[in-house]
Amino acid sequence: MSLSSFSVLETEIFRYIDAHQSDFIENLKEWVAVESDSVQPELRKEVIRMMSLAAARLAALGATVNSVSLGSQQLLNGQHLPLPPVVLGELGKDPQNLTICFYGHVDVQPAKKEDGWKTDPYTLTEINGNLYGRGATDNKGPVLAWINAVETFRAFKIAMPVNFKFVIEGMEEAGSLGLEKLLEEEKQGFLSDVDYIVISDNLWLSKKKPALIYGTRGNACFSVEVEGGDKDLHSGTFGGIIHEPLTDLIALLDSLVDPTGHIQIPGIYDAVAALTDEDKKLYESIEYDIEEHKNNSGVKKLLFSTKEEILLHLWHYPSLSIHGIEGAFHEPGIKTVIPAKVIGKFSIRQVPNMDLSDVKQQVVDHLENVFAKRNSPNKLKVSMPLGAKPWVADVNDPLYKAAKRAIRTVFGEDPDFIRDGSTIPIARIFQTITQKRVIMFPIGAADDGEHSQNEKISRHNYIEGTKVFAAFFLEISKLRGQLHETSNPRTNN
Repeated sequence: MSLSSFSVLETEIFRYIDAHQSDFIENLKEWVAVESDSVQPELRKEVIRMMSLAAARLAALGATVNSVSLGSQQLLNGQHLPLPPVVLGELGKDPQNLTICFYGHVDVQPAKKEDGWKTDPYTLTEINGNLYGRGATDNKGPVLAWINAVETFRAFKIAMPVNFKFVIEGMEEAGSLGLEKLLEEEKQGFLSDVDYIVISDNLWLSKKKPALIYGTRGNACFSVEVEGGDKDLHSGTFGGIIHEPLTDLIALLDSLVDPTGHIQIPGIYDAVAALTDEDKKLYESIEYDIEEHKNNSGVKKLLFSTKEEILLHLWHYPSLSIHGIEGAFHEPGIKTVIPAKVIGKFSIRQVPNMDLSDVKQQVVDHLENVFAKRNSPNKLKVSMPLGAKPWVADVNDPLYKAAKRAIRTVFGEDPDFIRDGSTIPIARIFQTITQKRVIMFPIGAADDGEHSQNEKISRHNYIEGTKVFAAFFLEISKLRGQLHETSNPRTNN
């Protein structure tokens, strides 16, 4: 197909999307109405119903759909609860076309009107061009935008520019239970002929400027336990004559990070990649409102005053956050008790090149060294119950260049190339299992409020997001022949 033919087709597709935007919003309204909260066991039936709706939507496109059972999960009370199936969909098997696999999830975080929502969280409500509802941006809206784009090509009754595969799950907000095992099992089957994986489960950095995400931090979660005697003690009887576990713990936690946010664990920065000139150029051009970010946080002052410093410490450098203390008295009022055992909880968001096993050893060595200097008879135990690795991609990969062209076509400007300071394990999982390139392609804006009250996606982003996915399909179709000319995806720790 010639470039002029592509241009004409894009124009017709965009007109179709504009003409059918009310239908697309009705589809989102139907999905938002399902309280597919995967965190609360009593709503599991709703999650399963949501998976059925997603499967039906793919089947309506003409896709071959397989709802794969993942068995059940055992709750803390011993109850076994069925896991929602993972929906695998396939549309098109043209050997001349590249195959894109789209990952998304249709479960949501808990939401109640009394939590501070201005509208019913499960009734999609449009106010001033914004579509409010739980799941609107995370992740039902983007999943539907992708499906809408595919539907548009079907409506024109033309050959698909690419082959499509879909992996849609219903447990992402609860840890994607069972998904990684399924993907491993499908490595030589459903996923064997996939060329690219696309994830649209995050947000732009700006309210208005589009972005492509090429990296995320990992997350190493730690538990540090200090235990004294076998029971809590009265501070009037024992205060001042024993080594108190909570005092030890506070000293340990205080040793982790200084007032500037610098992590004080020896060796923790050794593996952090040096900042390149290319990195510096990306950071300089990114649209980012410091005051808006500060106001959204509700704090009076950030640790850094320039855009570059802030973004470097969100994306390029690791951070350490202290989350809480288990076992200490925390209710209103005064309780003059010396707790026998306390557990501090903190995490380190590690960046590419940092090895999880190295980070764990550095943390253990540091805390044991600090504790030894206190000459305390109490018992110390340090563990890392959860560890997720970081992920990074190459912005010069043809996949990212194709997405950049699609964004320029629809939004009239080049996107920011950004990283995400949070952890999104699914990108790393897909890349590791398939050894294929992964792109994070968000369509939601920075103020969409994912996981928060009054979550929304704007009508503009939802509809233009549908267009940009359609344009992306056409751009991907131009990459035939380039796929094997590029190197394997990077798999930094």
